[in-house]
Amino acid sequence: MPLPLLWLGMATASAFAVKGLADDRKSQQKLRFSRYQAKSLADLNPYESAVATYPTDMFSTEQRVSPKMGSIVCCGIGGVLDHTGIWVDDNTIIEVDGNGLVKPVSPERFTNDRTGKGIFIACDSLAVPLASELAAQLAIEQIYQVRDYHMVENNCHQFILQCLCVNAPAITTFKALSNYIAKEFDRVVYWDICDC
Repeated sequence: MPLPLLWLGMATASAFAVKGLADDRKSQQKLRFSRYQAKSLADLNPYESAVATYPTDMFSTEQRVSPKMGSIVCCGIGGVLDHTGIWVDDNTIIEVDGNGLVKPVSPERFTNDRTGKGIFIACDSLAVPLASELAAQLAIEQIYQVRDYHMVENNCHQFILQCLCVNAPAITTFKALSNYIAKEFDRVVYWDICDC
């Protein structure tokens, strides 16, 4: 008999933890607009992260942003991983698929066969997309080329970073890409939902 009570207690504790995280996210979203200029990395306290919010389908995000050419976008895969691309026009994202093919896809195709409910855009604290037209142009120039794809060592995040910076360091994770985006644009990064 004690086992069902233990499960009930764990479920209740989990529900309170999720509510606490959702409340923290909402308060952080409200605070981000308290400044008149975008928050740069110099504005951070030593204990603060350069990435204020990561993309999540678990908590609703009120902030919706329209992408512009060169916006860095992502969607979820299996609730564990993120897939990234570069927005290049009204209905096109450049991505690297699992076979290493650099290709243009629609926003619908970008999320198709992936578990994420939406597309997120890297933005500053004022909800302005962090975008590079040069990165978009470099991505366009690579369409239909095949990269030596590796899920860890040469993945979609590495492709995005190489479009942002020609002499890019090697990265393997979405977190590393997000931190590099913050550094490249000198802005605290918020992953906001795409209004597309």
